[in-house]
Amino acid sequence: MNETAEKAIAIDLKPTIFTDWGLTDYQEAWDKQEDLLNKTVAIKTENRVNNSNKPTPNHLVFCEHPHVYTLGKSGHPENLLLDEQGLKDKQATYYKINRGGDITYHGPGQLVGYPILDLDNFFTDIHLYLRTLEEAVILTLKDYGIEAGRYPGFTGVWLDADNKKARKICAMGVRCSRWVTMHGFAFNVNVDLDYFKNIVPCGIDDKAVTSLAKELGYHLDMEEVKGKLKNHIAQLFKMQLI
Repeated sequence: MNETAEKAIAIDLKPTIFTDWGLTDYQEAWDKQEDLLNKTVAIKTENRVNNSNKPTPNHLVFCEHPHVYTLGKSGHPENLLLDEQGLKDKQATYYKINRGGDITYHGPGQLVGYPILDLDNFFTDIHLYLRTLEEAVILTLKDYGIEAGRYPGFTGVWLDADNKKARKICAMGVRCSRWVTMHGFAFNVNVDLDYFKNIVPCGIDDKAVTSLAKELGYHLDMEEVKGKLKNHIAQLFKMQLI
């Protein structure tokens, strides 16, 4: 490929700021996401009012959380099987939040991704957005020799979705305001799966939950997994990570 062609491809890529927050308290991460989203929406509002064209930023955030259960807008509180004392015993917190979906668990060893993207910079199709995130996880699993796919009628990434052994390895729940996204996905890498026994995961009571470590039989290098997933997201969304 000549230099001119390389420059043309680079120009077409969408600049996206990548940040790894490491192990971060859930409320702190939620507040930081809201701040990034609100700043982007403010720029879009200013552009509309002033008929201007100020570029909007895109962010891709990776992190892990201490033990926490989160319930989406369409969720059912009874899908949390712990009372207040039970949460204390598990050293876990609980939040009702403004994403879609039901209840899920986050904890150490789970790779959580928060894309705060202006979809006007990519494509204004929330279903395509979710399918593209799923595809990035599917490709990452393929890198480790695991065939994964989708379960009809549900978001997320599944193994053996076409039979009774169906089990979920990545949950998803997003919010979108003025085509700016927040929240995202939770990919079970080295996570303690026992914590899922305290909920009806995503409101689905007849399917199992799994992790990459359980499927492979060994503890994964989280930085390696992050690198593979980050690259697949960048390629699928045509991002230039900065």
